[in-house]
Amino acid sequence: MKALPIIGALPPLPSLPLPSVRRLLPGGLTGLSTALLKATALEIAILAGHLLLYPSGITQERRPPAPPSPSRSPGTAPLRLPTQDRPPVVLLHGFIDNRSVFVLLRRSLAQHGGQRVESLNYSPLTCDIRTAAALLGRHIEEICERTGSERADVVGHSLGGLIARYYVQRLGGDHRVRTLVTLGTPHSGTRVARLANAHPIARQMRPGSDVLEELAGPAPGCRTRFVSFWSDLDHVMDPPEAARLDHPDLTTRNIRVTGIGHLALPVHPAVASVVRQVLDEAHQTDSGTTADAIANAAPDTAPDTGGITVA
Repeated sequence: MKALPIIGALPPLPSLPLPSVRRLLPGGLTGLSTALLKATALEIAILAGHLLLYPSGITQERRPPAPPSPSRSPGTAPLRLPTQDRPPVVLLHGFIDNRSVFVLLRRSLAQHGGQRVESLNYSPLTCDIRTAAALLGRHIEEICERTGSERADVVGHSLGGLIARYYVQRLGGDHRVRTLVTLGTPHSGTRVARLANAHPIARQMRPGSDVLEELAGPAPGCRTRFVSFWSDLDHVMDPPEAARLDHPDLTTRNIRVTGIGHLALPVHPAVASVVRQVLDEAHQTDSGTTADAIANAAPDTAPDTGGITVA
């Protein structure tokens, strides 16, 4: 199978928003500003660690070979692998990043979720979210065929979540993706890093881009459930609420994370724990709910359902 030429990103080193800090310091360091300083220090530490791990994730992940099909009578349908109890989980990184960003989250899901977990790499040379979404769809079809599962769960960090969302909403991927979890994904566009506008992908992540306008359009009957994690200290999202997903036709759940920044979202154990819970809930719901009921479920339009506070 050909390697997936898709996408991902090491976001720029987060800068400390000094004007906002000053507004928080009328007479001394407040609790929120202390959290901001801690989050920035954690982002720097995670960036340093990720730079060390980055070379290990450049190559595409090795896929386990499919076992040989048993002999069958001529004219019969090809045999498939037995369907697993839980669907596989596909991890998709962000802009100019690679699968190494998911080392800890992958381990957590594999150890506690009882699911097959696979990480996909896409090429940093990819210049269009639509192209990347189509390639993602081909990979998910291959994974479902190889594992015998009808559907898969997807966890996307930053741009990876936007690629997966385009596949689900615009390319019919809702018949394959049961739950899409996004971590710091610019659903309504981010205004940060204007110098990155030279890259076509960066322009597609700006507010008002053609891609985001397509995603804001009607999506009736979409069967995928969306869970969006957003952090109030994510300085790659401008504004931070850009990582919330609010769409009248989608079944959405927004989870606010307090105390960490953009790079920590796919790394922090507290986030990993809630991601596991989200996938567990989806499995329990599917176990007692028909596909038609899920497709017709009313979208969750509550401001935020639950949250995580990281000390």
